[in-house]
Amino acid sequence: MNSGALDAFFLDAGAGRSGARWCVHHAPAGPVQGAFVFAHGWAEEMNKSRRMVALQARAWAAQGVATLTIDLTGCGDSTGTLADATWDDWLLDLALAVRWMEARHGVTTGLWGLRAGALLAAQAAARLGPRPLVLWQPPAKGAPLLQQFLRLKMAGELASGGGRGVTEGLKQALARGEAVDVAGYTVPAALARGLEAATLEAATPPPGTPVAWLEVVAPSPTPSPTPSPAPSPSLLPVSESLTARWRDAGVRLHAQAVPGPGFWQTTEIETAPALVEATLRATAE
Repeated sequence: MNSGALDAFFLDAGAGRSGARWCVHHAPAGPVQGAFVFAHGWAEEMNKSRRMVALQARAWAAQGVATLTIDLTGCGDSTGTLADATWDDWLLDLALAVRWMEARHGVTTGLWGLRAGALLAAQAAARLGPRPLVLWQPPAKGAPLLQQFLRLKMAGELASGGGRGVTEGLKQALARGEAVDVAGYTVPAALARGLEAATLEAATPPPGTPVAWLEVVAPSPTPSPTPSPAPSPSLLPVSESLTARWRDAGVRLHAQAVPGPGFWQTTEIETAPALVEATLRATAE
């Protein structure tokens, strides 16, 4: 099927905000049946996942769904630096992108996020009003993501013979309102606080909201030349608990784990075709 047209452009941040945000718009060749704005992952996860995001956008376009990916304030090709960004800036960027899509296509625009972007997507939807959500590898909380990121600094210091107390020192610096440098990124305290405080529990969608919660699980190694069929992968235990609570709250939830590599963190650029296929099925329901 025809995957439609692609357009890349800078979107002005609007009154009271500076600069412009780099966007890539995938539009179907025919009538638009739906639309999503993508919230990318944290730091290097954004770059590692661009291939997968493009594959999903093209697959959706072939089914009549338009998408807009936006480089958030201080990220990618957007203006500004990460050192000047806040969590609220990123929520405003997503609202800007949703308004642009709804003006362009005249349909309710959902939010689609990866990892930290899933937290952003859920929070943005809570501000903007009920709309479909697609959550890729969503963490229940942002605090573990921040901790994982800070540990990259410790790993680098350990490799050079240091490292003791590095993570705790970074957390103390952030608590004092100072920016920290980790893995080539200067992270301001305001942005780190927003990530650390974010939880999906606090952003539970209203009853009836369609949500696709999709996780990628590395396939089990094959133990013998004639293995039995591999069991279907399962959600993480913390995800099982949270998705159960969302269902109890009336959320129209499709939750599924699929086999594939952790493309957002692999050394080489990898893809998870099963995730694209599962996303198409979940959003066609």
